[in-house]
Amino acid sequence: MTLATAHPMMAPLPRRSPDLPHNASPNADPRWALLAARDPAADGQFWYGVSSTGVYCRPSCPSRAAKPANVTFFDTSEQARHAGFRPCRRCNPDGLALAQQHAALVEQACRLIEAAEELPSLATLADAVEISPAHFHRLFKAHTGLTPRAYGQAVRTRRAREALSEGATVTHALHGAGYGSSSRFYAEDALGMAPRRYRAGGVGERLHFAIGQSDLGAVLVASSAKGVAAILLGDDAEELLHALQDRFPKAELIGGDAAYEALVAQVVGFVQAPEQGLDLPLDIRGTAFQQRVWAALRGIPSGETRSYAQIAEAIEAPKAVRAVAGACAANALAVAIPCHRVVRSDGSLSGYAWGVERKAALLEREGV
Repeated sequence: MTLATAHPMMAPLPRRSPDLPHNASPNADPRWALLAARDPAADGQFWYGVSSTGVYCRPSCPSRAAKPANVTFFDTSEQARHAGFRPCRRCNPDGLALAQQHAALVEQACRLIEAAEELPSLATLADAVEISPAHFHRLFKAHTGLTPRAYGQAVRTRRAREALSEGATVTHALHGAGYGSSSRFYAEDALGMAPRRYRAGGVGERLHFAIGQSDLGAVLVASSAKGVAAILLGDDAEELLHALQDRFPKAELIGGDAAYEALVAQVVGFVQAPEQGLDLPLDIRGTAFQQRVWAALRGIPSGETRSYAQIAEAIEAPKAVRAVAGACAANALAVAIPCHRVVRSDGSLSGYAWGVERKAALLEREGV
């Protein structure tokens, strides 16, 4: 018995063009692993068509996995269309990748926050980008490393800093930055000091300091009334003093007395033998994101390392790997905040503010 011809209203499914490659074996073609993982990083590297549905997709498409016998890989979306496939409606293979769409939404929300006089609510921001509040909150934190609220607070703090630096009164600076009341500003302790002191450039802040020597070179330790504010390592004591002055340009620097030199000796001893630990009050100064990174670094046990990606995961900001590296580079408390314990994903050593050789030596002393 012969089969009837196809109904005239039924469009034929695409056939593979003779000049296109045949379906690759799942064991031979590395693209299968990317496709099985729906890896968004593979978007733009290749496309695939499914003969049973007649559509072509990007690798991260959330649609049900197709049988290997029905899949054909293409280097470009134009090849897929030329072969008779039509674009998938779920993954929109000719438009922005999902990760790019999410990044664009977060960027739009950041602009809304920065343009608003007062911090918009989570619901308002989510409505503006047309996704649910819970989904928006997760996306925003994954891309920026901060919650929308923390990002908004950072924007307000920056505005207040700029206004105070330009000579505005404290009241005008705080209200112009979006603080409804001065009590909210003081509750956040955004500047790390009183606004009038900040407007004066930190004039009046006193830092005691002293410089010791270790077998890794000079060690400068500086402390405020709150605790140790800087631990700097280097080859030259004078250069370390200049670095301290650059970090605190208008503070009064006071050479340490005998009692303070005993504290420096304690820090030097810790550099020599990290396993003994360092129990000192710290005056940690940084942005909200930096402080989250530094808190994660302080949680790495001696003798262990973490990758930048693992730190980003630990602070629930998996896409903020570069920002994590930047926070490590901005650390002013060598050893006390152990940024030397952060390495590349392959275990190799990356940059270190005080020299890769010192980083290697510190890790070796910790038994890494």
